[in-house]
Amino acid sequence: MATAHTAPAPQDIEDDARQVRAMIRYVDPGDFVTRRYVSQGKEMNTGTYSDHEVVVRDGMPIRDHFTLDVHGFTLARQPTAVKDFHDKADVDQVYEREVERHIKELTGADKVVARGWMIRTSADLSNRAQEKVAGYKHTGGIQPPAGEAHVDVNTDTARRMAEATYKEHFPDGPGFKRFIVTSYWRTFSPPPQDVPLAVCDGRSSFGGEEKSNTLFIVDSFPDEAGAVAPVEGEDQLMAATIFSHDPKHRWWYFSKMERDDALLFKFHDSDHSVTWRCPHTAFIDSSFPDANIRESIEVRSVAFFE
Repeated sequence: MATAHTAPAPQDIEDDARQVRAMIRYVDPGDFVTRRYVSQGKEMNTGTYSDHEVVVRDGMPIRDHFTLDVHGFTLARQPTAVKDFHDKADVDQVYEREVERHIKELTGADKVVARGWMIRTSADLSNRAQEKVAGYKHTGGIQPPAGEAHVDVNTDTARRMAEATYKEHFPDGPGFKRFIVTSYWRTFSPPPQDVPLAVCDGRSSFGGEEKSNTLFIVDSFPDEAGAVAPVEGEDQLMAATIFSHDPKHRWWYFSKMERDDALLFKFHDSDHSVTWRCPHTAFIDSSFPDANIRESIEVRSVAFFE
């Protein structure tokens, strides 16, 4: 008589995943000004940060296990018609519409609006960062990989973003009952990549200290004193959420991502009955010594449920 085989429990599947040890940067606990200044090819945080060794599990062999409303992220297959992601016009005209359509399919949202894109690379950007800029805009350019555990919006920023986006694009719409601010992330350099993206299971993200990190888009960085000087109306500016280290954070990545892989993860979901956010950051993956330079593109979007 044949013996019935019991499928592994979800937790067993996760615990048996391949693991790499990596350093992830977290903001230190304490009382200090936290701001993020960005300019062409470079970024700077105020405050103090520390690197912590963590376990990052490889989700690629069990890629279909991860769902947006349970983990805060999901990996899908989605070919793209874009031939060259460095062709800005092609990305503006083709890729953003592809992303909107795919997010609607993945989430079941009624409407999706793309809100800009950014290429990130682990290649040396020092020459680019030294170029003089005027009127720098933090979209459609090239930046280094994200350097610390964060979510790109805090709750107030997410709400204001959703309300302003809906009003601008659907002024005659019926309104929305729920919104999700997301990042749609794709690497287009050959696998394996040297500095991949790690995503944190959102259910594990609530330990430790959190801070808001106000975003300032500048042509040049201020001096040390100016970087932390009071700014009127700062509480109305766009701000991220940054995290201090907590050993319960459960980190994942997808090794050897290919061009047709699209990683969708939540910045903020207004429905808090499901997993509603996903901290993330880049890390150096030492498990592949002959890894390639990472090039990736991310598109920030808002999905609306009417």
